[in-house]
Amino acid sequence: MNDNHPVASLPRVAVIGVGTMGTAMAGRLLSSDFQVDVWSRHPASTSHLVDLGATGYPEVKDAVANADVVLTMLPTAQVTLDAMFEAQGLHAMKRDATWVQMATVGVGAVESLAARVMALRPDVALIDAPVSGSRGPAETGQLLILASGDETRASILASVFRVLGRKTMWLGPLGMGSRVKLILNTWLAFQVEGAAEATFLAHRLGLDPEILQEALRDSPLASPFALVKLGQMIHDDYHTDFALNLALKDLDLVGVDAGSDTAPVAAAIAERWRHLVDSGFGGLDVSAAGRRTP
Repeated sequence: MNDNHPVASLPRVAVIGVGTMGTAMAGRLLSSDFQVDVWSRHPASTSHLVDLGATGYPEVKDAVANADVVLTMLPTAQVTLDAMFEAQGLHAMKRDATWVQMATVGVGAVESLAARVMALRPDVALIDAPVSGSRGPAETGQLLILASGDETRASILASVFRVLGRKTMWLGPLGMGSRVKLILNTWLAFQVEGAAEATFLAHRLGLDPEILQEALRDSPLASPFALVKLGQMIHDDYHTDFALNLALKDLDLVGVDAGSDTAPVAAAIAERWRHLVDSGFGGLDVSAAGRRTP
């Protein structure tokens, strides 16, 4: 039991979507004494969390019914719409509950969700709070939470965000969190593609890529993240922390929300990654960008 946060003082949380990130986040909350309700499009994926103490539900409307805070971590805007509107998730939420949208669904989608919430359930506060970080940081509570929207809800969310993240940034009006997240994921894509093309160059020039890895170690030219991805590429390690198809989805959102002319390099990376996804590598880690496009 965590003596610093008595159970009675903690909000009840529903986690809607328990893929890689949702499972890690729900596990963190359970280990910190939260009551957690879970729902997944694939019911079997909730079994591990149920074993840890979560309550699983076959219907999203039942999973959210008793929650003070509903976290959605679903892969796309359409899946989120299906769960929270078509399947009556929003309708079933408690009065004055808080819905925290934590996946990367794009600026336009978040603003559309907000308009629908205002029309149907104005008592529910929608918070746009995508996270920066993959499976490892999610499992250890080291995510960066990019929150935007009604900051009066910060107090009820503080205990949740403290468990999930190393830092929470409140960025202003709703949608600002998604704007920052798209920029960060574009930066991520540049680093991943840079590592991939550096390995291609090494092979073409007759160098062992491990020489490149050694040259970049402790160098200001490479971030720790880029070095990890470079190492994974060298050793053909594609164990999924952040799937390539999801990274491609985020690059496509950049094109939708900002225009491909704003970030032409990002658009070019997206097209190369699309070939890899179409070739069956989408479920692999983003380090699979280090594979040659077939």
